[in-house]
Amino acid sequence: MRTYHCFWLLFWAGQPHQSFLTPLSKRTSGFPEKEKVLVLSGNSRRDLHRSKRSWMWNQFFLLEEYTGTDYQYVGKLHSDQDKGDGSLKYILSGDGAGDLFIINENTGDIQATKRLDREEKPVYILRAQAINRRTGRPVEPESEFIIKIHDINDNEPMFTKDVYNASIPEMSDVGTFVVQVTATDADDPTYGNSAKVVYSILQGQPYFSVESETGIIKTALLNMDRENREQYQVVIQAKDMGGQMGGLSGTTTVNITLTDVNDNPPRFPQSTYQFRAPESTPPDSPIGRIKANDADVDENAEIEYSITEGDGYDMFGITTDKDTQEGIITVKKALDFENKSLYILKVEATNTHVDPRFLYLGPFKDSATVRIQVEDVDEPPVFSRPAYIMEVKEDVPINSVIGTITAQDPDAAKNPVKYSVDRHTDMDRVFNINSGNGSIFTSKPLDRETLLWHNITVIAAEMNNPKQSSRVPVFIKVLDVNDNAPEFAMFYETFVCENAKAEQLIQTLSAVDKDDSYSGHQFSFSLAPEAASSSNFTLQDNRDNTAGIFTRKTRYNRHEMSTYFLPVVISDNDYPIQSSTETVTIRVCACDHRGKMLSCNAEALIHPTGLSTGALIAILLCIIILLVTVVLFAALRRQRKKEPLIISKEDIRDNIVSYNDEGGGEEDTQAFDIGTLRNPEAIDDNKLRRDIVPETLFMPRRTATARDNTDVRDFINQRLKENDTDPTAPPYDSLATYAYEGNGSVAESLSSLESVTTDGDQDYDYLSDWGPRFKKLADMYGAMDSDKDS
Repeated sequence: MRTYHCFWLLFWAGQPHQSFLTPLSKRTSGFPEKEKVLVLSGNSRRDLHRSKRSWMWNQFFLLEEYTGTDYQYVGKLHSDQDKGDGSLKYILSGDGAGDLFIINENTGDIQATKRLDREEKPVYILRAQAINRRTGRPVEPESEFIIKIHDINDNEPMFTKDVYNASIPEMSDVGTFVVQVTATDADDPTYGNSAKVVYSILQGQPYFSVESETGIIKTALLNMDRENREQYQVVIQAKDMGGQMGGLSGTTTVNITLTDVNDNPPRFPQSTYQFRAPESTPPDSPIGRIKANDADVDENAEIEYSITEGDGYDMFGITTDKDTQEGIITVKKALDFENKSLYILKVEATNTHVDPRFLYLGPFKDSATVRIQVEDVDEPPVFSRPAYIMEVKEDVPINSVIGTITAQDPDAAKNPVKYSVDRHTDMDRVFNINSGNGSIFTSKPLDRETLLWHNITVIAAEMNNPKQSSRVPVFIKVLDVNDNAPEFAMFYETFVCENAKAEQLIQTLSAVDKDDSYSGHQFSFSLAPEAASSSNFTLQDNRDNTAGIFTRKTRYNRHEMSTYFLPVVISDNDYPIQSSTETVTIRVCACDHRGKMLSCNAEALIHPTGLSTGALIAILLCIIILLVTVVLFAALRRQRKKEPLIISKEDIRDNIVSYNDEGGGEEDTQAFDIGTLRNPEAIDDNKLRRDIVPETLFMPRRTATARDNTDVRDFINQRLKENDTDPTAPPYDSLATYAYEGNGSVAESLSSLESVTTDGDQDYDYLSDWGPRFKKLADMYGAMDSDKDS
């Protein structure tokens, strides 16, 4: 028998504002005639059959932000297998099942346990199934349905930025784009007008406006000038519900800055400027500044200054300080008060970046007059030239005049000038100068080959005011004369083979000359007269400043003559002709048949005897081994010499003997009897030692009472003798009291104790006149007098 099972989803809309039911799109729109689903027949897994379904709903709608106290009712699930006897159990799974959404397992009622927010999650997908409570097997296939959260207007529009910053050029046309603000609404844009945002301007009129739909802010006022106002703050509101009443709104602030354009020409604050410049002002020195004001900023305020007219056009220049936009007037040439004392200039200030749009406002430049007064100063002497160049031949005699320096005082006084050479530039004192007329002359011989140029400095100072001085460089070139004979370019030492043939070239000679030749050197070579006829060699002049030495005979014997010395005469062609005799050393050596030297009776110059690489390595190893042996031997000897710090008890090195005995100082009258030093014969051998405690205890001695009118010196001597002879006195510092005041003092006794014994009355009023220090004493004795009177 075949059974058909159908699972119905019943959607109850208990309250219209809580939930809504709609049919499934496409499949369930309207009332379909038949709906076929796959089901399991019976309790076994047999062939799948299609089951007829009635009206099928699988979508719920639920309002967000539910504020009721009870659970929000969503809908009801029902199976046609449910007989109402409680044998079926409904199970819910999927998004939020068991937590956010719960189902009554007996009735199939679905409820929402929490308040839902569409902006957090707009759709929930759940699955429902009915199972047999007794067997736990499903009686219907699992069905899926959707719960959509219906939107309400619970979110206000939010701008993407809390604060917008924008800028536009000043003097912009009306309708110029400034910035676009954007606000978003988290509500559902497909449902109602909750997310439809409209923009409006709350603050910033009449300067700016905003498009209600796009949020584009534009200028609304013509020719806004940055110099009048630079900053604007605009408040824009975004309101949902299409701007209708009851809609939510949000605001943002837009800070708009007007950027500068060059719409203001430079202007001098005054028409005339005056400056003073001493005539001693050096070139390129500034003498004053002027400034044209420009209300613009940055590059629009950059100004270029120039001198357009004036009698000082070539004497002064002007540059622009890029930091302060000031014109700096500088001196181009040296000023001279005696020639001209007043200059008048016309200075023009021009903007460097001109905007053609604002040329109608007028020329972007301004001019002013500058008057420069030249002040007279005491100037130093002025040389006739900025530098002097002189030439002198190197063979001139001492004290020869080579040139004259001229300087004069430019002032009207025309003070005389004194010349001198700065010795820091002529340490060897080769030159000197006549202090009166400025003639420079030599004081030592010159040598061009030693020093070609002499650079000295001459000082010209006013005789009346030596502080006014100036300097000039003098460059002295030493001209050459032919005073040096030519010589060999190098030391020549060659060899000739014993088996050499006649007329064989064995050496080529060349020469040099220290002198300078304008047409080039031309040397001639020849053998000295004493060797011209008897020499075994011949010399051939090549006429190109070189010469060759040739053999004259066929064979040479080194045993007969091992070395030949060949004198060669070298002459130049300058005037006067200079010549010198140089010697070439020729050694006779044994050679092979190819002319290669084998050995000489002396060390050969060209092929010196050398050591092989192996020999050098062996020598180096021997040296290293010797050094290692010496180091080890020294280390062993140093270790053998080491001894213990203290060898024996008798070693007294670094031993400290401490005597803890300190004298009593100047007040220690018991430590030593100074009388012993004065009278050594009075030493009593039986006298007890004063530096230790005596073993025998003595009874303390009673001091005799001083007699009346005893002299102070006698009393002190008596007490001193008693203390010196007292064996019980301690040897350490002690205090011996000599309590005797004595009598016969001219000032008498200062003690007031004696006053009590006087019979007569005494007046103590004079104590009050002694000052505040005796006030207490005056009060005490004054009170005693009052008691007596009473």
